[in-house]
Amino acid sequence: MRRTRFLTLALSLATALGASLSLSAPAQAAATDRYVALGDSYASGVGAGSYTSESGSCQRSTNAYPALYAANIKPASYRSVACSGATTTSVINTQLSALSSTTSLVSITVGGNDVGYSNIMTTCVLKGTTECVAAVQAAEDKARAQLPGLLGNVYNGIKTRAPNARVVVVGYPVFYQLGTVCVGLSATSRAKINEAINLVDDITRSAANAAGFTFADVRSAFVGHQLCSYGEKWLHALNYLNLGVSYHPTAAGQSGGYYPVFRNAAG
Repeated sequence: MRRTRFLTLALSLATALGASLSLSAPAQAAATDRYVALGDSYASGVGAGSYTSESGSCQRSTNAYPALYAANIKPASYRSVACSGATTTSVINTQLSALSSTTSLVSITVGGNDVGYSNIMTTCVLKGTTECVAAVQAAEDKARAQLPGLLGNVYNGIKTRAPNARVVVVGYPVFYQLGTVCVGLSATSRAKINEAINLVDDITRSAANAAGFTFADVRSAFVGHQLCSYGEKWLHALNYLNLGVSYHPTAAGQSGGYYPVFRNAAG
């Protein structure tokens, strides 16, 4: 009886220890990381408040998903050069220099400005459904024709400068929940905008996979928290007093949507 109980206890302890080690391993590994965050306003944290003084017009927030990861996981080093308004070209020209052969983790969100997210939303808000749908369609055509190559250039640059890093490409949330009662844009406009975001995310996923990178898809995390949803909104609606935050994640969107998805993908 004693022998059986002893063996059972030993096995239980071994199982518990093994589970503990397996759960703690990612955090231990991450603690040695040299992490660099790249990208546009969704990576810098526009709309999440608490911007660092050093970031100036780039508006890097302490509530952005890269900063939250750094604060919680505490990698060996962390630097964000993500900047509001960044395109694939400006990432190559002004951000990739932050990488080196010692960089072991990279995150990047980029592509929306290359297809003109901001201009699309301006057109859709100020003009009618016909003009909105036409603007979105033009952006979709541009995305299909140009975005794979533009993203490929960025990803090749990352691999060249940080050949030893694991790279997580983080996508965009779909703006609207459809099928609800919602004021503002027409249902047709909202559906077309969602279609374009899904297209950009799908192109980005394919480009990331082709480069051997991990794609972190935030779309499902934002379901129930989109504009026109009945839950807590994780995206800013049009804000006439602060146009720059419009259609960007709130602090809750960064912490509840972006951060856990990135954390899971980064390990």
